[in-house]
Amino acid sequence: MRVLVTGGAGFIGSHIVEALTERGHEPVVLDALLPSAHRELPPTAPLDAEWLHGDVRDRAVVERALHGVDAVCHQAAMVGLGKDFADAPDYVGCNDLGTAVLLAAMAERGVRQLVLAGSMVVYGEGRYDCPRHGEVRPGPRAAADLEQGRFEPACPRCGVALRPGAVGEDAPADPRNVYAATKLTQEHLAAAWARSTDASAVSLRYHNVYGPGMPRDTPYAGVASFFRSALERGEPPRVFEDGRQRRDFVHVRDVAAANVMALDASAGPAPGGFRAYNTGSGEPHTVGEMASALASAHGGPAPVVTGEYRLGDVRHITASSRRLMTELGWRPRIGLTEGMAEFARSPLRAARAEA
Repeated sequence: MRVLVTGGAGFIGSHIVEALTERGHEPVVLDALLPSAHRELPPTAPLDAEWLHGDVRDRAVVERALHGVDAVCHQAAMVGLGKDFADAPDYVGCNDLGTAVLLAAMAERGVRQLVLAGSMVVYGEGRYDCPRHGEVRPGPRAAADLEQGRFEPACPRCGVALRPGAVGEDAPADPRNVYAATKLTQEHLAAAWARSTDASAVSLRYHNVYGPGMPRDTPYAGVASFFRSALERGEPPRVFEDGRQRRDFVHVRDVAAANVMALDASAGPAPGGFRAYNTGSGEPHTVGEMASALASAHGGPAPVVTGEYRLGDVRHITASSRRLMTELGWRPRIGLTEGMAEFARSPLRAARAEA
């Protein structure tokens, strides 16, 4: 199968290209090589694939990239919280306009299969249970509470402490920052495209992806990259809040395998359908635990818990990936200890300065 991988020279995309090649597929890469993710031209990541340097928002470039393509694996996006709200036009342009241009070209070219890089950020906070009221959905945390070190959400009905749990795909969406809003919009666009063209669309809602080839020293990377960059500079990882916020850290090669299985699967959505799948390890860890495991494997200074916070962050978000395992047969293979030992010694990719 000939598969277009948008963003295929990036962190996750390059691993997907390798996984597709190993399975005998023919990947085609389209990547804008944005400075926030790439140091130089051409990309330094190994790419045994045909590729085009171009922006997914450029209809003419996208149409060339779709020539002879059977399916699309859409990874091109701006990620992370960024610097501040001034980034909003760039996020909406890259993520939502880019997706709309791609889907319009796919509709015209008759390409009817899409796997989208979704994100767990569409949920906002994860699942919480109150001892009195069962499952509840706390609202955004107040700045005053965060300033006083009150990081845990309370029951919105009685104010008691909540128990965090694993969120399923049927949980209501509650995006709480610009990036999250754009990722949810991508899913809505994909679902609308699938219905109108009798195509099939899958969104793999990635949880905290880490592994070799993450970009360093950029506000658009994930927390694992921030910590790894600090250790490379000989500095301790700076852990926000109290370090007890729970996440699901999933290795990039497991994520790449999920993408290939979603493209291969006969059990995915029927024509005209859209299906979302959480893509996480199924083993929740606190951010503090992850930072300690990484620092220990690196041999660098121990993490420092700072008490700092960001209003766009949520407290706990961990995945139930049972649907992906049951319907597509995917299994995560790399645990946190093994993955962090490799990640601690793997090179990062440096961002190049803006022109």
